[in-house]
Amino acid sequence: MQFVQTNKAPSAIGPYSQAVVANGMVYTSGQIALTPEGVMLEDDVIIQTKQVLKNLTAVLQEAGSDLNQVIKTTIFLASMDDFATVNEIYAQAFGSHKPARSTVAVKTLPKNALVEIDAIAVVK
Repeated sequence: MQFVQTNKAPSAIGPYSQAVVANGMVYTSGQIALTPEGVMLEDDVIIQTKQVLKNLTAVLQEAGSDLNQVIKTTIFLASMDDFATVNEIYAQAFGSHKPARSTVAVKTLPKNALVEIDAIAVVK
């Protein structure tokens, strides 16, 4: 088992790793719209979703993977009203690659984020 840490994504805000690699798979922790310096981005779902995907990409790359190796994601939304907007940005990031996915609305996310995404991917 290998614990993943990159300074190209925000550090974990609790007692967990950005990701763990085990048996040829990478399991990421949920990414929110913190910059690598730990600054929470403004209350705009478009800006936040783009940062979340940037963070997720950085963590996957550090683990030896990338978005094209993702087999499953989970999207957590503060409001299901943002589903279409997040879905459009997500589709642009993943292109023709379409991993399995769950999307759920939750009462509150860490740091009052609007969106959080985690992933399971194959290590290249």
